[in-house]
Amino acid sequence: MITHFCLGVAFLAALATAVADPGIKVVCAKDSVRVTWKVAPQFVPYAARFFLGSCMPSGWKVLPNGEGEATFNYKFYDCRFTKQLKGKHIIYQNRLSFRPQAKPKPAIFTYPINCVQKRPEQAKAPQFLDPGTGVSEGHSKLVFHMELLNEQLTEISKTNVIPIGSFMPIWAAVEQKSHQPLTLLMDECVAASTPDLQPGSQIYPLVVNHGCLLESKRGSALFLPRYHSSAIVLYLQSFKFGMGEVYIHCTMVAWDPNGLDNTKKACHFVKEHGWELLDNPAFSGLCDCCESTCKTRKARSPGAGKGLVKKAVIGPLTITDQAPCDGNL
Repeated sequence: MITHFCLGVAFLAALATAVADPGIKVVCAKDSVRVTWKVAPQFVPYAARFFLGSCMPSGWKVLPNGEGEATFNYKFYDCRFTKQLKGKHIIYQNRLSFRPQAKPKPAIFTYPINCVQKRPEQAKAPQFLDPGTGVSEGHSKLVFHMELLNEQLTEISKTNVIPIGSFMPIWAAVEQKSHQPLTLLMDECVAASTPDLQPGSQIYPLVVNHGCLLESKRGSALFLPRYHSSAIVLYLQSFKFGMGEVYIHCTMVAWDPNGLDNTKKACHFVKEHGWELLDNPAFSGLCDCCESTCKTRKARSPGAGKGLVKKAVIGPLTITDQAPCDGNL
């Protein structure tokens, strides 16, 4: 016991000194990071005790001067990286650690790893393609679309397998053709365990209360700025939901842009400001009811010449956890 205690103190003192040295180098790429960590010769026998998040080194070598060099070369969906949206940036965060003993014993040294990238400022306008994992529904002169885009927002996603923690842009649009201009809204969206919503379906609410993006308050979701009033992109971070396949069910509303109220809106939660109206933040008062119940103040018959409501579902989507290491070793 005394030996372990003294050993821990010695490690801590040596590593505290090493922090001031340029022994840790971080190179951030578009979807990955490469970290090189040089350590003193006395730590070479403990190569398996160095971690990036939950991952052990992907490479290790002993240098001619006797020092050790740990290399971590991983994707951002590995090693339990976290993502944060802050302003116009996405921040990928993790920590290097040296853990001489298995959990729950604490690490005696940690070092933050941060990779900052610009987040998409605006949704791109993909062509109206034949649906892959999505749907198209026609009604009179209107054609509705809902699709999963790739993470770069450049085209319809070619895969339904999504690493946990990556972003899932859900794109919805309405082709108006000769119809009067309409604004497309997501009235409600849920993640579900079945392609049809049934009493026994597992349900995880995403958009509730007539256009309030609940997931933006508890996670990193948001509505991206529009490229056109007839389309909307729900920028959703993937998450573990139940077991097996996941389906995204949404109720879309194509509505008169002059008839928006607290039941016809698109609101997301901005951490620094609270609930904000996507289309005109100056009228974010329409979002005040997101914390209670949103009801229209005017009696209006369904439809009333204002627009149309359509239900759509995309899926199955398979969320995978690709972090290969445990960190409890």
